[in-house]
Amino acid sequence: MSSLLNVLVAVAVVALIAARQSKPQRVTAEGHRWLVMPVILVVIALGEPGLLDAREPSLSALLLGVELVVGVLMGAGWARTSHIWTERDGSVWSKGTKATARVWIAGIALRLGLMGVGALIGIHQGSGALLLALAASVLVRRGLLVWRARAARPSYGDGVAAAPWKGRV
Repeated sequence: MSSLLNVLVAVAVVALIAARQSKPQRVTAEGHRWLVMPVILVVIALGEPGLLDAREPSLSALLLGVELVVGVLMGAGWARTSHIWTERDGSVWSKGTKATARVWIAGIALRLGLMGVGALIGIHQGSGALLLALAASVLVRRGLLVWRARAARPSYGDGVAAAPWKGRV
């Protein structure tokens, strides 16, 4: 795939995630459907030549590592700033908040800054780094949302969710 196509894929994924975060979504850990998007992003990223700059592999790897850390932190920020609640039927839902939008803006600014630093020191970063960091963000966000949802859902101790409006027995 060309770098331009990779960037378009990243923009489409970001738009999809942003649209989903702006609406209430049920949080479930069932099935592996939530893994599809990150796996596709990783496969595309690793299939691209030039993930690391051949002229400066160590600096390029360092920059990629920082990009992945930013991706993980951004995913954690998305999950932390999302509002989580339990419905009367016991289902757990989430929705992004204004703070989530600020995390998005800060994450994008950091990524643009990293691209600028790379350009200033003469390191060519392919679009694969962006896709890997985005995959990390999505995985971390989803994992933390599922973890928060499990913590928000009261149970009787036998794995069966309690009705949220009833106290423990």
